[in-house]
Amino acid sequence: MSIILKVKARQVFDSRGNPTIEAEVFTKNNSASAICPSGASTGTFEAFEKRDKNNKRYLGKSVLGAISLVNTKIAKKLKGHNVHDQERIDALMINLDGTKQKNKLGANSILAVSIAVKKLSAKLKKIPLYKSFLIKNNFQLPYPLMNIINGGAHANNGLRIQEFMIRPDKAKNFSEAMRICYLVVKNLSKIIKNKNLSTSVGDEGGFAPMISSNNQALDLIVSAIKKSGFVNGKDVSICLDVAANELFRNDKYSIHSKKYVSVNKSIQEYKKLINKYKIKSIEDPFAENDWISWSKLMKSIKNVQIVGDDLYVTNLERLKKGFLNLSSNAILIKLNQIGTVSETLDVIKFAQIIGFKTIISHRSGDSEDTFIADFAVGTNSNQIKTGSLARSERVAKYNQLIRIEEHLGKNARMNKVV
Repeated sequence: MSIILKVKARQVFDSRGNPTIEAEVFTKNNSASAICPSGASTGTFEAFEKRDKNNKRYLGKSVLGAISLVNTKIAKKLKGHNVHDQERIDALMINLDGTKQKNKLGANSILAVSIAVKKLSAKLKKIPLYKSFLIKNNFQLPYPLMNIINGGAHANNGLRIQEFMIRPDKAKNFSEAMRICYLVVKNLSKIIKNKNLSTSVGDEGGFAPMISSNNQALDLIVSAIKKSGFVNGKDVSICLDVAANELFRNDKYSIHSKKYVSVNKSIQEYKKLINKYKIKSIEDPFAENDWISWSKLMKSIKNVQIVGDDLYVTNLERLKKGFLNLSSNAILIKLNQIGTVSETLDVIKFAQIIGFKTIISHRSGDSEDTFIADFAVGTNSNQIKTGSLARSERVAKYNQLIRIEEHLGKNARMNKVV
């Protein structure tokens, strides 16, 4: 009943309308499928995403070559193996590829299969998916880091910072967390409309008004929090994803304006934002190889979550370097940055041992697949980033977390973020 009989992949489409891989794994009388997401703002050290760059029929974006590899090489390698042996199955695919960044098979090919295997294993065991990871009891719901204004590579406005988010820190349960976010989002929409700005949304569902000042965006959010009846920095906290890789040139940064300035000046400006707007979390404040600047920032500020995304790319080697360098105190987890469920779990285990907060994240090109919602609960991760209350591929993850909370019943409780 638990032996893999067949692995099949197909080309489907993600939330940006680009092709991506869906893999389906079969045992006798059962199957499960998974869709691989795709990022826009990507780190250099991420695992390789395999696309048909020469296929003009899909503008070089198709994944038909990767699908062929799943249907031939990967399928042949996994046939006959126990679907419950996740580590072995992932190791077989890693070794079959044989490269550091999964350049031969593509992390998108491997990950779609890896997640499908995990889903099928839980299905066959007749347990909820969230119960199949690291935690076996005392489950906790993550706090949402809800994206409400988009900038950078996720929008066509002039905002330097890529994501402006809110975190409902005083919520006693996940449903209440969503109610708080809902009120802030709806009031933000009214405020933006009243200023005759567009309420169109970016890739991750946050509003993308045609503004170019970080402070202007933050002022809008503070107004929305107040209008909703909450206190900024107490009931609701503002969190940022800077995506500084996109704002780095010749050892200088253009984070706070179009002008490139020194690291020390950038840190001074960060301090001003933190003090004025009570910022509680900053992701990717500096570039992916600028280790010294990360450490400088960590030493300069207190009581702020500093999150490594492009810095770590869900890679254990880079996380260990960041820990020794005192680069951050939290890590963003994206499965497709490394390419298998097993490797991702190894990163989370180590991060939690060294006291880092773990934040499970979607990608800007995502799908209706809700795997990361269960993953966040099952790994005891403190927070989840999965976009705004717009676009069904984002909302689907929130809805799954609401279902998980209901399933846990009186045992449901929120994780800790501060």
